[in-house]
Amino acid sequence: MASPRTITIVALSFALGLFFVFMGTIKLTPRLSKDAYSEMKRAYKSYAKALPGLKKMGISSVLLRKIVGSLEVGCGVVLTLVPGRPKDVANFLLLLVMLAVLFFHQLVGDPLKRYAHALVFGILLTCRLLIARQSEDRPEREESREQHINVQEKNKVKQS
Repeated sequence: MASPRTITIVALSFALGLFFVFMGTIKLTPRLSKDAYSEMKRAYKSYAKALPGLKKMGISSVLLRKIVGSLEVGCGVVLTLVPGRPKDVANFLLLLVMLAVLFFHQLVGDPLKRYAHALVFGILLTCRLLIARQSEDRPEREESREQHINVQEKNKVKQS
């Protein structure tokens, strides 16, 4: 039977992956929701205006939206379907994207309700990454630490 840790990681990976595939797709195409797509276009125009350095580097609001959307779709697919270490890399990249999105929202002065989702999903990505990075051999380490302490106690008794 799978451990609770494994079940948690699989559930978080699948749910987060689907969410980011959905959100990235909304940024890339109006097929899912024309209103949401229009809102994303408007939001990314305001982000690009607030960051004049992007224009100097040749990054338009359209390119920025497509980069973020593509990263979300790609990393979402990895979180959902690919096993092993690539999930942690995708998780980390999405966490960086969420930090950038939070920065964009703060930069343009959006109210909390406009970026609460980014905050919540950033926290979920952090939790998933922390759980995934925990060592699976933790019980063995605790046993070896107890044995080490017992040996030290025996040595103290012998010295006394």
